[in-house]
Amino acid sequence: MGTDTKSDTALTKSGITSVLRYDLPASLVVFLVAVPLSLGIAVASGAPLAAGLIAGVVGGVVAGLLGGSVVQVSGPAAGLSLVVADIVMRYGWQATCMITLLAGGLQLLLGLCRVARSALAVSPAVVHGMLAGVGVTIALAQLHVVLGGSPQPSAIENVLELPHQIIHNHTHAVFVGLLTIAVLVGWTRLPQRLRVIPAPLAALFAASVVAGALGWKVTRVDLSDSLGEWTRPVWPQGDWHGIIGAVLIVALLAGVESLLCAVAVDRLHDGRRADLDRELTGQGAANLVSGLLGGLPVAGVIVRSSTNVAAGARSRWSTVMHGGWILLFAVCLGWTITLIPMEALAALLVFIGVQMVNLGHLRNLRGHSEVPVYVVTMAGVVLLGLAEGVLVGLGLAALLALRRLTGVTVRVEPEPDGRLHVMIGGSLTFLGVPKLTAELRAIPPGAAVDLDLNIDFMDNAAFEAIHDWRCGHERGGGTVDIDEIHDEWYTMAASGARMFPAKTPPRPAGRSWLPWSHRRRGRSGDPRAMVPAQPTPHDSVPALLAGAQEFHRRTAPLVRPLLHGMARKQEPSHLFITCADSRVVPSMITASGPGDLFTVRNIGNLVPRQGSVPADDSVSAAIEYATDVLNVRTITVCGHSGCGAMAALLSGGERTAGLPGLGRWLRHGNHSLARFITGDSDGTDGGPLDRLCRVNVVQQLENLRTYPQVDRLCREGRLELVALYFDIGAARVHVLEQPSVVADPL
Repeated sequence: MGTDTKSDTALTKSGITSVLRYDLPASLVVFLVAVPLSLGIAVASGAPLAAGLIAGVVGGVVAGLLGGSVVQVSGPAAGLSLVVADIVMRYGWQATCMITLLAGGLQLLLGLCRVARSALAVSPAVVHGMLAGVGVTIALAQLHVVLGGSPQPSAIENVLELPHQIIHNHTHAVFVGLLTIAVLVGWTRLPQRLRVIPAPLAALFAASVVAGALGWKVTRVDLSDSLGEWTRPVWPQGDWHGIIGAVLIVALLAGVESLLCAVAVDRLHDGRRADLDRELTGQGAANLVSGLLGGLPVAGVIVRSSTNVAAGARSRWSTVMHGGWILLFAVCLGWTITLIPMEALAALLVFIGVQMVNLGHLRNLRGHSEVPVYVVTMAGVVLLGLAEGVLVGLGLAALLALRRLTGVTVRVEPEPDGRLHVMIGGSLTFLGVPKLTAELRAIPPGAAVDLDLNIDFMDNAAFEAIHDWRCGHERGGGTVDIDEIHDEWYTMAASGARMFPAKTPPRPAGRSWLPWSHRRRGRSGDPRAMVPAQPTPHDSVPALLAGAQEFHRRTAPLVRPLLHGMARKQEPSHLFITCADSRVVPSMITASGPGDLFTVRNIGNLVPRQGSVPADDSVSAAIEYATDVLNVRTITVCGHSGCGAMAALLSGGERTAGLPGLGRWLRHGNHSLARFITGDSDGTDGGPLDRLCRVNVVQQLENLRTYPQVDRLCREGRLELVALYFDIGAARVHVLEQPSVVADPL
């Protein structure tokens, strides 16, 4: 759906055309959804039915004109019904209107102070759990009305009373309620062309027609008189602490729900993003007007908003017009509401309440281990009350966040030389000291330990725990070598230096080994789910620059201290000669870092023999520099499976036709081809190409021995030659035995 970014109140000629083509039909669809929902929410809130319609009108017109979201629809929200019902019962309806007015003023002030984004700090698990708890409470209460009885004061009492209601009440009210629910459930299974009419409207219409035609005895409400009367707000009487609390909870819950809804709606369209501060200001203005006119509190509502987007709305005029349609309906057709049975509205609320328990949210939260927050918040709202349940959920969310932020991991791995490699990661605080000390004390006395501290924070308690263990371990004859991957928290604490005021930057996300195309498309974190994108010429430069930016942002802060220390001199221990193939990444397959490998790459990982024709000074210069200046201790030649250079050699020159430079270069592979022809397969290779790729690696080691300085260092035992073979498909590195080319998997 394409949302028009030119969606302000000023309309051009093309804007008017867009409004008539897209927004007008969408407004009618939203209007048909909004009317029954507004009436039902008014019933659940214990407010006059007219209050729901007034809130629908004000939410559409005022919030639509002044809000910061292009297509969000505001009106009475089911998530606020429990709060409003409690306020109505405690202070009366007129005082509730004043509380709504004051809450709107507070929202307006917060919006002007530009604090809207701070509301997004509330855990979505708490918000969804709160809405689910409200839905369960509404459904339990209204189910009694559907069954012909009366709702009880609490959710527990509603559950306990439910069997009695089911057994003893079998009036016409039950039939109306069941018919309404049946239509709501079955409507989604009808053909698309019949579902143009919204399910709530169809259900109420069916219930009204059937009840009238069969003469069922149902409860009806007369709306005509209440529409012509203005409910004047009055100041609440009672404890001022409770009044302030009511204003705060209405303002905050309505504001948070509206802002989260605006963020969610932004994901449904590709037009202008919501201005959250303006949205909060618009919601405040709408609640001011709604409270003044005797309406329910107003908030952004996801059901009506998503319906608006799906219906094709492109500007805020759809929201504004939907409010106008509600006003026109209330004034001109208000008498039709008297035909709707109250039991049908109760059944609609039961259906809405059940839908508020969205299992899709549970699936999303499960991946982040936030299901307990959702469940505890929902249970708290049902059993304790809305405010109490939200507070319990927020407390649990804070505890879980604290646990994650202060989590510590300790791994102990034995090394081949008998030493123990201990890796400690996370944020080291006093909360992790028990686990930390337990793991460290399990290390055998007298062991030689390499301790890696991959941490972003260390408090005094954690430092003392590690330092005391280290001193005790060394007194017992052991050794401890500490290597700090991030800033030197331990070293600075041991020296008495002033500690850093905050945590160090986080580690890189661990995606640097992924190709650019996979990183652009893959979002799940699972490499198996990441489908490669074929890059176009226009993608190459942006991908390269984006990679550089990612390095500056994530990796550079971590490697800067290391690179600063080796900026003036390099001391690699290996000369690594490998193919130019883009799938071979030396640092990845050897797990090496800056300063480890002096690398030479060419097509076919070839080493021209000393004095060969045509001469190649590039490789010989690298060999001379590595052995005479850098004093490397190892020269490694690494080949790989499916090498295109070796395939060209096997083709007898067919694949190099028209590539004279490549043809001349591949002459340096003739010794490999001759060795391949004279040798036999041992049955372990993957065919002729695979065997030539392996033979070629071993041949290059023999070519290296034609360089006098290499041969001399090898004879003196100061230089070692190694043959590696990288199987790309299996992501496996093999060491090749030089005489027989037998693979020894690492």
